[in-house]
Amino acid sequence: MNQLDRSPALAPAAVGAVGLAAAALLHLRDPHGAGSYGYCPFLAVTGLPCPGCGGLRAVNDLTRGDVVGALSSNALAVGLVVVLVVSWLLWVVRRAQGRRDRMIVVGGRTGAAVIVVMLLFGVFRLTPWGSWLAP
Repeated sequence: MNQLDRSPALAPAAVGAVGLAAAALLHLRDPHGAGSYGYCPFLAVTGLPCPGCGGLRAVNDLTRGDVVGALSSNALAVGLVVVLVVSWLLWVVRRAQGRRDRMIVVGGRTGAAVIVVMLLFGVFRLTPWGSWLAP
């Protein structure tokens, strides 16, 4: 039995601490400057934004309370942040109730659906109808 299994609160606390540290880093070091966190390899090779382009800027905007700015940077990333926060909160509650499960368990169909949504988002934001989603 490892340390994470002995203490039901340790794993959620560790995941929460990593999430807060990442949010703090993105809050303190603004990713809106070109190349501040490197360059997207897909964008560099194709000249087209990938589904994740704008995600760091979206999280930075969320840490500043700018939801509209976050949505304009990457709406998919905002949705992902919401899903992760809600999943983490539900995980904390389940652990407090004594359940020893993981934060998120993604099956084959759910994983495939997530990939399809990412691909559709990535393609749709390149079309004239989805240009409002472009980063």
